[in-house]
Amino acid sequence: MARLCPGQLHCYYLCMPAIEVSNLSKTYRVYRKREGLLASVRGLFHREYKTVEAVRDVSFSIEPGEMVAFLGPNGAGKTTTLKLLSGLIHPTSGGATVLDYVPWHREHAYRRRFSLVMGQKNQLWWDLPAQESFTLHREIYRIEPTQFNRRRDELVDLLEVRDLISQPVRELSLGERMRMELIAALLHSPDVLLLDEPTIGLDVVSQRRVQEFLKYYQSEHGITVILTSHYMKDVEALCRRAIIINEGEIKHDGPLAEIVDRFSRHKVIQLQFSGSSIPDDLERFGTVFDVHPPRVKVEVPRNRISQVLTTLLADYTIEDVGVLDRPLEEVIAEMFTNGDQADRADVDAADESQPVTAAGND
Repeated sequence: MARLCPGQLHCYYLCMPAIEVSNLSKTYRVYRKREGLLASVRGLFHREYKTVEAVRDVSFSIEPGEMVAFLGPNGAGKTTTLKLLSGLIHPTSGGATVLDYVPWHREHAYRRRFSLVMGQKNQLWWDLPAQESFTLHREIYRIEPTQFNRRRDELVDLLEVRDLISQPVRELSLGERMRMELIAALLHSPDVLLLDEPTIGLDVVSQRRVQEFLKYYQSEHGITVILTSHYMKDVEALCRRAIIINEGEIKHDGPLAEIVDRFSRHKVIQLQFSGSSIPDDLERFGTVFDVHPPRVKVEVPRNRISQVLTTLLADYTIEDVGVLDRPLEEVIAEMFTNGDQADRADVDAADESQPVTAAGND
């Protein structure tokens, strides 16, 4: 790219996607395990392998300042995609650019502009206070001391951990450690933040605190965020757009609000009957649940809603009725119920062998 002045460079990056992925694929060669003692012994001398496609011909783009949910079941290819975008692993085929850099070229300039946070991986030194890890990050990213102090103090105050940064990391709760991980990830002011299950294992209070921080920080600094999470409350609180991946392929890319309309095969009719009881034959309409006489809910196929409502209103005395969408979490779970996940577990096993290190270390 030709050398541009700062103003031109700013306009250039605003006019192009922050992340551009084109036909990206990643294939692993995985040891085929056989059951039984004899098969295990044979495997010591003659190993059989199979090929597993972790990511298959994936394409998408994300604009600067977007916060996008990247959803899918375990082994769907989410973490593999984030590792490709962070440059930790190389693709088998296809391409990607992040901020106009090819991630797996591992240029120093790129590594100073993104950050990866993985809920199940630590980048902080376990036996040292978080403050010491922050100082190490200052050296890795060559942050000017005054800027470092200002950034650290801002993040420490936002996440309310000033009294904790001098404690050894091993003494902190899971929620406290995650807040420290976020501080470490943001000290160098990255333009792109990749979050892989940042609230996994956290209690409800800690989850909400992380959600509120991420929402505020993204709105204030305009960074581009990809979020993977199995907690739909994270997704609904933070993202308007979702990319759904399953078996290595993208199944949906669009507004979060469209997922229920597009994929849910049922709706819920909420009823309140007159009197203190409910009819005992409601199961003829669908699945009856959440029974609190005289209130009850019935899950009904979408294409039968009008017919069922007409019959209910004609046959019973009803004081109140409403039609509800099913929760996003249930709809997404239903999407993956019939998928074959066997090979995806192999992807997880292969992917675990890939190292996760602090950006800036080769």
